[in-house]
Amino acid sequence: MGFRSIIRKASFSKTQGSTKGLEIPKGYLAVYVGDEMRRFVIPISYLNQPLFQELLHQAEEEFGYEHPMGGLTIPCKEDEFLNLTSRLN
Repeated sequence: MGFRSIIRKASFSKTQGSTKGLEIPKGYLAVYVGDEMRRFVIPISYLNQPLFQELLHQAEEEFGYEHPMGGLTIPCKEDEFLNLTSRLN
């Protein structure tokens, strides 16, 4: 019972031949986190949260608007990201 509001996907590679698994449900967005650039699908509602906005600010400072994965890249460790998002739920 209960819906997980953060979904972890396998690492994303631009060389993947298929787009299967890249679909994002309505109301969610994909972000890439950590050294391994793990893909997470998170609720759009996180964008309004002050803690998440701080991460966005850090991403802007580090990457500007050029993100290496083509999607939003969050500059923190995966465990820190999971800790922060668990507090948003």
